[in-house]
Amino acid sequence: MVKILTLAAVLALGAGCTTTGGSFCKVEHPIRPTKAEVAMLSDASVAAILAHDRKGQQLCGWRP
Repeated sequence: MVKILTLAAVLALGAGCTTTGGSFCKVEHPIRPTKAEVAMLSDASVAAILAHDRKGQQLCGWRP
């Protein structure tokens, strides 16, 4: 599960998406790992998830 979430975050960030939120907001959702999952993630994976969620906050109005 964690690897899938991490992969989704990395793909979303690395896909070169240049939208203003429209299609991103239609296909993505916040990634909310549990504390146990976060403890197992690398620092890079945590950073990727945070970047993904911050992008969603800015473009789609996701709540923290």
